[in-house]
Amino acid sequence: MSTPTKYLLDESQMPTFWYNIVADLPKAPPPVLHPGTLQPVGPDDLAPLFPLELIRQEVSTEREIEIPEPVREIYRLWRPSPLYRAHRLEKALGTPAKIFYKYEGVSPAGSHKPNTAVPQAFYNAQAGTKRLTTETGAGQWGTSLSFAGQLFGLEVLVFQVRVSYDQKPYRRAVMETYGARCLPSPSTETEYGRRVLAQRPDHPGSLGVAISEAVELAAQREDTKYALGSVLNHVLLHQTVIGLEAMEQLQMADAWPDVIVGATGGGSNFAGIAFPFIGHGLRGGAKPRIVAVEPAACPSLTRGKYAYDFGDTAHLTPLTKMHTLGSTFTPPPFHAGGLRYHGMAPLVSHLKELGLIEATAYTQTQCFEAGVLFARCEGIVPAPEANHAVKGAIEEALRCKREGKSETILFNLCGHGHFDMAAYQKYFAGELKDETYDERELAMALAGLPSVPEPA
Repeated sequence: MSTPTKYLLDESQMPTFWYNIVADLPKAPPPVLHPGTLQPVGPDDLAPLFPLELIRQEVSTEREIEIPEPVREIYRLWRPSPLYRAHRLEKALGTPAKIFYKYEGVSPAGSHKPNTAVPQAFYNAQAGTKRLTTETGAGQWGTSLSFAGQLFGLEVLVFQVRVSYDQKPYRRAVMETYGARCLPSPSTETEYGRRVLAQRPDHPGSLGVAISEAVELAAQREDTKYALGSVLNHVLLHQTVIGLEAMEQLQMADAWPDVIVGATGGGSNFAGIAFPFIGHGLRGGAKPRIVAVEPAACPSLTRGKYAYDFGDTAHLTPLTKMHTLGSTFTPPPFHAGGLRYHGMAPLVSHLKELGLIEATAYTQTQCFEAGVLFARCEGIVPAPEANHAVKGAIEEALRCKREGKSETILFNLCGHGHFDMAAYQKYFAGELKDETYDERELAMALAGLPSVPEPA
């Protein structure tokens, strides 16, 4: 009898709670600071941007936070998502390793992002919010919030990083199909956007700039809040449905991971797959190796400094301690737009400092090569962001081959690449180049980090 390749849960097995890793950490993460006073922020400081329930989740130390039934009802459109055993990829690699992947491309938006977009829209609607502003890189997050906003009757305004706005017109079309308005960032509709364009009319944009524009408009109207697709604690919390489901599915497969691999840009899909397993290890269970894979052209974990920094370029946000390349750093225009952020999620950064995860970086062409091999073996064309996890998993499988180890590898295939085929066309034509950042710009950005005294 052949080994199954697909592991499914039914709706009754979908998680009823999100997992909060803060409850199990051996050391509390550093506080978020007010940029003016350098004192920890309170709920009143965050209230102009987020509804109270999301603020509570942001600072919560409870291990389990219940998923509201209206959110679970919408989750059922695509959750539980499937777990696959990559038999054909294993055979192509000639590895003794077992490779499993959790596939989040089955959501309406084609990625993992609705896992947090739906609850964020729900809590905002409950609080009386009428409009949400946000930023997006490649467009997965903007698409997901547009979808969620429509379900809860919210107007959605998306600032898309200009280079991705131009590279990925179909994602913009999907946002508009869901009823959102999408603008290239930097734009002429905010004071900060106009200032950036005045200094550099051809600015390619960055997530830091787009966040500044979205935050600026959210702070101007009482009926408007800001929604973020990665980085913050409550966002990572919502994504843990991925790992919680994967735990159940791996038990069905009579397997448990020795290695977990996730692509990292802001940290949301990585946290989604990894945090439940890390927490299980911290509570006395098995402790798999956790490998974060990031783009070599925007390497916050492997080249950034662990320091307090702003989350945006205009310095409108509080200060968070994270691995950062500096808030003024503008990444080069590589195609994995969802990974083009100057900082890493504070919780992911904290785990790196605690030695609970490791990090590596690969170039754009290395990741596309891995994605093409995966597609030809497994049939799914990954998004450029997901290709980083594919590359990381392949490298781990080849290591097992060299060492003769039959380890179990789990990775999160966070989205499909159906709207990224122009990038694949460039790859096949030999036109997709490895982008590099300016070392001098990185040095300047790091030199400009805010001065925050170390606690006594």
